[in-house]
Amino acid sequence: MGRNHRRPTRNFTLVVTVGVLLCALASQAQPPSRAHDFTLEQVLSAPFPTDLKAAPQGERVAWVFDRNGTRNVWVADKAADGNYKSRSMTAYSGDDGYDLGELSWDPNGRQVLYTRGGSLEGGGPVNTMSLASGAPAQTIWAVSVDGGPPRQIGLGHSPAVSPKGDVAAYVSAGQIWSAPLSGGAPSQLIHDRGQCSSLMWSPDGTHLAFVSERTDHSLIGVYDTTSHTIVWMAPSVDSDAAPEWSPDGRRLAFIRIPASGAERYFFERREGQPWSIWVGDPGTGMAKLAWAASKGAGSVFHPIQTDRVLLWTASDRLVFPWERSEWLHLYSIPATGGAPQEVTPQGAFEVFSVALNPDRSRIIYSSNQGDIDRRHLWEVSATGTAAHQLTHGAGIEDYPVIGGDKRPFALRSDGRNPVRPVILSSGAMSDLVPDAIPVSFPVTHLVEPQQVVFSAADGLAVHGQLFLPPSGRRGRGPAVLFFHGGPIRQMLLGWHPMGAYTYMYAMNQYLANEGYVVLSVNYRGGTGYGLDFREAPNFGAGGASELNDILGAALYLRSRSDVDPSHIGIWGGSYGGLMTALGLARASGLLAAGVDYAGVHDWRAMLPQLAAANAPKGAAQLAYDSSAMATIDQWRSPVLLVHADDDRNVPFSQTVELVEGLRKHDVEVEQLVLPDEIHDLLRERSWLALFGAADDFFGRHLMAPQAAGARGPRPD
Repeated sequence: MGRNHRRPTRNFTLVVTVGVLLCALASQAQPPSRAHDFTLEQVLSAPFPTDLKAAPQGERVAWVFDRNGTRNVWVADKAADGNYKSRSMTAYSGDDGYDLGELSWDPNGRQVLYTRGGSLEGGGPVNTMSLASGAPAQTIWAVSVDGGPPRQIGLGHSPAVSPKGDVAAYVSAGQIWSAPLSGGAPSQLIHDRGQCSSLMWSPDGTHLAFVSERTDHSLIGVYDTTSHTIVWMAPSVDSDAAPEWSPDGRRLAFIRIPASGAERYFFERREGQPWSIWVGDPGTGMAKLAWAASKGAGSVFHPIQTDRVLLWTASDRLVFPWERSEWLHLYSIPATGGAPQEVTPQGAFEVFSVALNPDRSRIIYSSNQGDIDRRHLWEVSATGTAAHQLTHGAGIEDYPVIGGDKRPFALRSDGRNPVRPVILSSGAMSDLVPDAIPVSFPVTHLVEPQQVVFSAADGLAVHGQLFLPPSGRRGRGPAVLFFHGGPIRQMLLGWHPMGAYTYMYAMNQYLANEGYVVLSVNYRGGTGYGLDFREAPNFGAGGASELNDILGAALYLRSRSDVDPSHIGIWGGSYGGLMTALGLARASGLLAAGVDYAGVHDWRAMLPQLAAANAPKGAAQLAYDSSAMATIDQWRSPVLLVHADDDRNVPFSQTVELVEGLRKHDVEVEQLVLPDEIHDLLRERSWLALFGAADDFFGRHLMAPQAAGARGPRPD
């Protein structure tokens, strides 16, 4: 859960042997037998790609493949025949709980640096294996495209290689360190009072820009590698972020977000003190305002989903995201300051990820223009002329990067085929690893989700994806609502390019194959549908207006002739867990059972700013009244609560408090505790435990004997 910020069914005897606690199973009746065309292991067997990064030199691209909990670095090189050949550069094995990512190339495109271990969500070391020796260290490694084993660079994360190719800077315990790439001892580069992040080398490698977080403000610092001094860029009480160097390295741009009291996360925030872009001299720290957002829509900064939110083009313009039209589009200004110019065309769509080509003349971006529940790639000149759609159809393309030969790479999926890395050439997309998907993957048994738009209880139009049982039904049967996390996320009409949501998409396919009608709901507060939808009135801790979407979704399912209205369940993770708990606490008459993974149940514990002196009067009470705990006395339906007890996003205490309350009200509650796991589960067996428990729970509470046999004849 964050405001902005990645197998066969197992029985519970096995779950218990791996250290997972599940209460009250022994006394439960066994579910009726259900037909399956595939297992959970099979639908989760495809490797999941992340961190696609094109080399700055040469014609190659690297990424991370996560196959059954084992993460390795892969690379694809352009061969003599013009095609790209892929191979694994590392050989890690086992479902070991080691996260791996944050890829960074050396300037020659010969080495890839990466972070392994710890939590890439933040928060330091993790011990998901429950090792008696303690949590393994988070380390940075380098591996060569020419072969050989990886070499450890240092302890930390977020490596950034100097354009000189001699050293890598990285973050360890919030401080900046460096290590020579040729070998040698690391050393602390900067001793800073704040927590450092966003390392960005100047083009000539002589200066390093970074962000220093200092609790109530943040500064942009520039470290001089020759004089070993730091210059602060126009320091203020505001929060500065996203440093971006000019192509010649003589200027530095950054974003300034005004200090405005407590951040109103999980409240409606359509307007505020306008954010701005500043440009300055990194030698002196003198900077000037280049542009400020206008008041009203777009005055509160909202980023795109890629790391770099400022792009400095060859024509000396700065490209940035802005919601002036109430939709997130790209604009540009002269780096010397001036009026904004549209880069992407106007319309009811949003931009998600962006890449600038090597000569800084053209931009490739993903958006849902003309296909609001999918994403496709577009290309536009950096001056904002002649936007051209590169991909079309029923696929989903996202996270583009551009190689040395100016050909784009991206992640692609569709309703049946999972996410994989592709190269785009002459309008055609080719898989970089054609044999990556196992033969046993059940592609022919998956269903194409259907786009549905229904009315929330207050009349708001809400989009969803409907998964129907593949063989149809002769009568009414069970159904399940699914709610994503975030909440600033959007589920799509296919496999999702973010890790947790691709797993949850697989679970929805599995439930549909068992005979459930599954409705995945893109509720208010999510992205993809404009500012008004994301910053909905009375949202979250400010009134729980998203309850209207739960009610509307449940009523939509009840209206369907293929749904038994007494057998509708609800499930979700993180903010989706909050939605599950909220639905059960306010609408148990509509929802027969729920599975809540890592949900928020009492807003007050999540929002310490409510206790601040400048907090709005009554905000703490409103936050509580917007929580599931406020109406726990209305909760009647059984629930399975699942939580990892090293969760750094949603405190485990949220589930402890809910269990205590449900017991006092004699609500049937089951638990699945995942010791030492984190919010975005790192181990495959943890996902299996979650999905296996949910499958069993729904089977016992929703899949009535008559519903189990309600599926139509199966095709041969």
